[in-house]
Amino acid sequence: MTRVSVIIPTYNRAATLPIAIDSALEQTVDDLEVVVVDDGSTDDTDSVLAAYDDPRVRPVVHATNRGANVARNTGLEYARGEYVAFLDSDDEWHPEKLERQLAALEDRSSDWVGTYCDSAYDLSGTTGRLRSTAAAVLARGDDEPTREGNEELIGEILADNVQPGAGSTLLVRTEVARDAGGFDEDLDRFQDPEFCLRVLEQGKLAYVDEVLVRREDTGHPSAAVVANASERYRSAYAAEIDRFEDRGYEIRSSHELVLAKRYFAAGRFLRGAWHFRKAAASPRAYPGVGWVAGVGVRRRPRPVVATLVVLLVATAVGRRVLSR
Repeated sequence: MTRVSVIIPTYNRAATLPIAIDSALEQTVDDLEVVVVDDGSTDDTDSVLAAYDDPRVRPVVHATNRGANVARNTGLEYARGEYVAFLDSDDEWHPEKLERQLAALEDRSSDWVGTYCDSAYDLSGTTGRLRSTAAAVLARGDDEPTREGNEELIGEILADNVQPGAGSTLLVRTEVARDAGGFDEDLDRFQDPEFCLRVLEQGKLAYVDEVLVRREDTGHPSAAVVANASERYRSAYAAEIDRFEDRGYEIRSSHELVLAKRYFAAGRFLRGAWHFRKAAASPRAYPGVGWVAGVGVRRRPRPVVATLVVLLVATAVGRRVLSR
């Protein structure tokens, strides 16, 4: 049996796909295969795949575009490895990514079914450097969440305190991924944490405290898509959310903050302010909210009166949160 099956779903990313494939083939773990699922691409993806004269690269082609989660599940069906590791076609792995993850599981019991690592966005240029610096400063005062285990990890994932990005960072036993049912093909957002929650029903996840994945910031789904996915996600895990909120986790409010940011970024300020009022946001979240609001202003300039209304609402909400 092959040690690791790398699953790369792709759609019209001929420009970035070779970087992803090469980063998989250049792993220090030799015993692997790379299952590339071309999800109905209409660009030069077929030529990119044809250029690989390597038996480890196994293309699978969808006749029509069916979505990234369907493509991941197709790759899972074709996988022949003991473990599967997912990699988005616009991301890139550190050469020792799989080796570090397998080592993290080596001396653990069979209860440990997978592991994830950290990732970082490639934020180049002056704007990117400013965003990276701000994120690093804001993270210093945060409480350190639980990053390993089973029950201990569920609340952290639901509250968005931990993001095990299954699309590019997760390594998990193939049989566990299949038994979990693969990725939810109806979710356009939150599919990574949702999949990890079902994996955690079968065992524990370990954590490698290293940035071993470089990601591209290729944008976000629309605010409406995020809102619909959030509602579906929260409904599916309502009992677990109630249980962990009783323990002090702020789960529903964290989703309200996500929605506020997405509506602010889209220039829908009043809708964003409505969600922000429902979020128990720490003052440390304000710079991030301000950043996306600035994006929204540039995207959809508003009249002066509407802008003043938004500022007044935001100020009132800020005072309420600070007074807690």
